[in-house]
Amino acid sequence: MSNMAKTHICLSLIILLYIISEGSFMRVNAQGQKEWCVAKPSSSTEELFNNLNYACSIIDCQIISKGGACYSLDNLYNLASVAMNLYYQAAGRHYWNCNFGGSGLIAITDPSYGNCIYEFRK
Repeated sequence: MSNMAKTHICLSLIILLYIISEGSFMRVNAQGQKEWCVAKPSSSTEELFNNLNYACSIIDCQIISKGGACYSLDNLYNLASVAMNLYYQAAGRHYWNCNFGGSGLIAITDPSYGNCIYEFRK
């Protein structure tokens, strides 16, 4: 095999990895695909608090306040996830708006539960 052929194969592999890497380089998304931003299950308490505070300093977090449909004082993960999603949706649903220092995850399954409906903007 020539060096040119090896180079072509290597370059093709790099391009393929670039396309399928999603969060690292870019997102390839089918049009109309619904997406929500949630906290990674492995997120620390500190990360969840930081994400919650950051998102709620920019967007309205009334839905997770006392009396709101997603209020859950004993579940920081859910509170942070709802706030992170509100921010992600308001910021235009770009993958980088769900990074949160590596503690965010884009979900394609609706994370809503009970009366707590996760916002989705088209």
